[in-house]
Formats: sequence, C-alpha cells, structure tokens
Amino acid sequence: MTPLALSPPDRGVLFVVSGPSGVGKSTLLRDALARIPGLSFSVSATTRGPRVGEVDGVDYHFIERVRFQQLVTDGAFVEHAEVYDRFYGTLRGPTMQALQRGDSLILDIDVQGARQVRAQLPEAVHIMIVPPDIATLEDRLRARGTDTDAVIARRMQLLAGQLGAVGEFDYVVVNDDLDAAHACFQGVMLAEMCRAGRRSSWVQRFAPLASH
Repeated sequence: MTPLALSPPDRGVLFVVSGPSGVGKSTLLRDALARIPGLSFSVSATTRGPRVGEVDGVDYHFIERVRFQQLVTDGAFVEHAEVYDRFYGTLRGPTMQALQRGDSLILDIDVQGARQVRAQLPEAVHIMIVPPDIATLEDRLRARGTDTDAVIARRMQLLAGQLGAVGEFDYVVVNDDLDAAHACFQGVMLAEMCRAGRRSSWVQRFAPLASH
C-alpha cells in the first residue's frame, strides 16, 4: 500500500482508539499506519520482561516493577493499568517529545485508559470503533475461532461498559462496510492532522498574502 504524500503537522496528534474485541480495530489501524505518514503506535512501558527479539525503546520501555510504581507516584504516566499482575502505561515524556517533533501517535487502549488520557491531555483526539449491532460483533468473535465459548461470553459481558462510554469520544466509526470504515477512520486522522492550529508553518507561509 502506497503511503499518502502528506507532510507531517508542526505538532503531532495523539489519537486514542478504543473499541470492543472483535470490532476490527487491528484491521483499521494496520491500514491507517500503512497509508498515513508520520503516524505510529505509541511505545508503552511495561514491567514484564522482554520476549525474544523485543528491543527496549522500540517494542516497549521495559521497567522494573519498583521503578514503575515510583514513576506512577511521580505522575510520569498519562495512563497506566495493571493487567494480569503486570503494569503497563504510557510515559508522558516520550509522548510529548514525539508530538512536539510533529509525530502523531496512536494509543490503542480501553475506556478506563482513555479517561485517564482525557484528564491528563485534553487535546488528544478520541475515536471509538463500534460494530453495527451486538449480534454482528458476537458473530465475528465466533468466526475468528480463537476463543472458547466462555471467553466470548466474558467479552460480551464487558460490552456495556465499553460501548456505553461511546458518548465520551470525539468520533464514532461504525465498522459495518469495511471500505467505509477505512475512509471514515483515516479521514478523521487526516482532518485532525491538517487543523490550522497544528499547521502554523502553513499559516505563516500564506498569512502575509492577506495584506496585499
């Protein structure tokens, strides 16, 4: 897939993307990352050890548990969570440095993490991916063939807390027709990256024409 010929904004955008399991986030994200220049996943911090082939600072920021907890106390994270006795989080320092360089980042996190980011960085852009209806989502989960009935039942139980928060998000992308979902998802990202407030160099280039 050929990337778009788009220059990065002067200040990058932090995109917070949420949605229930099986809704198709991975497909939408993979296509957007291939098409939109200057867009990448945020590198999370974790207390788990690196797996074979993983590189510190590239795949994750690997941090000892005691150090991680101290960073939480120091307010060094824009969001963090404990998952299966391991901590994960998004460091404020590297995130802000990337945005200031003009790099745009994606955070693929749940509703609780999105709320933490909203409180810390209100300028972040929040996108919720939703299915056309609940029955379609359950059909997709079963069609994947990767989860047991018990796991699927648990995922369906979590839907109320996930989809019930849709009104908290800036944009809602319905993944019904895949082509339309790709267009909407990438359209949101491109529009936000082209806001005048993030393109000061463009504004400064053309603003003098108003005096002629």
